[in-house]
Amino acid sequence: MTTADGTEIFYKDWGGGRPVVFSHGWPLNADAWDGQMRLVAANGFRAIAHDRRGHGRSSQSWDGNDMDTYADDLARLIEGLDLREAVLVGHSTGGGEVTRYIGRHGTLRVAKAVLLGAVPPLMLKTGSNPEGLPIEAFDAIRDGVESDRSQFYKELAVPFYGYNRPGAQVSQGVIDAFWLWSMQVGVKGALDCVKAFSETDFAEDLKRFDIPTLIAHGDDDQIVPFVASAPKSAELVKDATLKVYPGAPHGLAGAFEREFNDDLLAFLSS
Repeated sequence: MTTADGTEIFYKDWGGGRPVVFSHGWPLNADAWDGQMRLVAANGFRAIAHDRRGHGRSSQSWDGNDMDTYADDLARLIEGLDLREAVLVGHSTGGGEVTRYIGRHGTLRVAKAVLLGAVPPLMLKTGSNPEGLPIEAFDAIRDGVESDRSQFYKELAVPFYGYNRPGAQVSQGVIDAFWLWSMQVGVKGALDCVKAFSETDFAEDLKRFDIPTLIAHGDDDQIVPFVASAPKSAELVKDATLKVYPGAPHGLAGAFEREFNDDLLAFLSS
């Protein structure tokens, strides 16, 4: 798919039935959703997932690495495929993308939404958002990407999946996959996206939701802290269901992934 500014967006389109559109987190790509895509496609739905601009197999555009453009790219995909009654599912930064899409484009083509470990309403600590993370936390991410991104991504995978917690069942394969996907994001896009996911205020976008919405979050999320995200989003979204996963990390893996998969299928079928 080619956007208005000439950026090529890679996407996967599996199965048939009501469309379920997945938006991935930073710094990953659509492959991070393969388990859920196969699951919903095998259960009578049409699974679609794209690589955000700058990530994976999409063009590494110099400009447009911001939430407004990410949302417009998603709109281009939805309209280009003429999707209707779609369910939008966004993880982490992808949750911000879904939220800004609804804020900018409404819900004419959307029936439901799922925000998983999502960055809204606002990640950055401010006077009105004291539960957020200080700017120094995001500066450290930028420093890691700029100085030795390969090693940084290997280390980031550990708290991303909660593998630094006592008793965690560490999968080297999951860490390796995270590193592989992360190394495919362009440096410019990766750095710009840090600003986009951390400094964008989604409060007004969340107020525009007028569809059933599942807001799901692990309460041991070390990447997008629970206290500053899911409960606040649930207060702003009309008709929201808040699902808290005790002890769950940010990334989908193991028992947490299996529980979310069950919840996703139940929400799609409700």
